[in-house]
Order: sequence, then structure tokens, then C-alpha cells
Amino acid sequence: MKEMEAAAAGVVKEGRKARYTKKALRDSLIELMKSKSIIRITIKEICDLADISRSTFYAHYHNQYDLLKQIEEGTIAYFEDILKKFDKKRSARELIQMVEEIVRNIADNSNSIQALLSENGDINFQERFFRRFTSKTYLVNYFIDPSFDDVPGIGKYYLAYVVNGSIALVQRWLKNNMDIPVPKLAKMLVQLSPAARKAANGGA
Repeated sequence: MKEMEAAAAGVVKEGRKARYTKKALRDSLIELMKSKSIIRITIKEICDLADISRSTFYAHYHNQYDLLKQIEEGTIAYFEDILKKFDKKRSARELIQMVEEIVRNIADNSNSIQALLSENGDINFQERFFRRFTSKTYLVNYFIDPSFDDVPGIGKYYLAYVVNGSIALVQRWLKNNMDIPVPKLAKMLVQLSPAARKAANGGA
């Protein structure tokens, strides 16, 4: 019995050590991304900053891009939980509330999400990040102008405009140390689309 307890304790200890190691490596990469792009960051730099050996790094990740991908996927999952609260809500007010909560969480998660959405982040991730929000069926209705319903595929153009505009606005906001209040930035993001702006203003 004691041997089993000791073995179990060893597994817990090893699990905690692995979690600590992964967190240290994630934090190191994020810290480095504050000043340089992922393509200029080496595994040696990550390991030196985390004070972890390269062999330990390779025990968890293939390379720096694999590490970044796992950070990105974790970030997507985090914000997916926010979206779930709005899955059945359709009003313009709730649209703005959702965007406000997303922006507030970007501000609160100063280390990881800000680095990922900065100019040093991966543009492919940034596009996926914002497309997750605009891909919801009930949100698409806010971004597509009804007068263009007869144009096949017009929604994709609207969404591309909203996604890329959102990336530019958030990057500018982060670069300027979040100088605009969260509610104001949320309204600016919604107003990227004339249809969404009209809905948010009560159809006026």
C-alpha cells in the first residue's frame, strides 16, 4: 500500500513539474514576443530565459512553432468559453456586450493574448481568432447589409473586412497602451460593419 501511495505521489510530482516546465517555456516565449517576431526567436533564447535545458524543451515541444501553436490553441479555447455564454443571444445590445467582454479579457490577459495579437504575433492566428467570433450564424446577420442579399458570397467579403479591421484596431490599441476605454473600443469594433452599426443604434 505504501509503495502504491509513493508511486502515486511520484506521478503527481512529475505532473506538477511538467506543468511548471511548460508554463516557464510559454512565459518565456511570450516575453520574447514582446520585442521580436516568432521567426526571429530561437529555442536557445527560450530555454535560456526559462532556465530550462534544450533536451527538456524537446521533451514537450517539437520546436518554437509547436510551442506557439499550443499557446494559440489554449487562447482560442479560453475565448470559446466566453462565446458559449452568447450562443443563444441575438440582440444588438448583447452583441456589444459580447465584444466588450472579449476586449476586456484581452486587456486583462496582458502577457499572452496581447503578445499574440501584437504586430509580432502570427497573422494566421489573428485571423482565426477574430473569425471565431464573426463565424457565428447569429453574428453574421449583423455584418451583412440586407441590401446585398442578392449578391452571392457577399458575406465573405464583409467578414474579411471586419476581421482585418478588427486586427488593425486591436493592434493599434495595444501598441498605444490601451489608451481607449474598453466600451469605446468595443463600439468601434462593432461599427466596422454598417449593418452592425445600424443594428446597434436601434435600426436608425
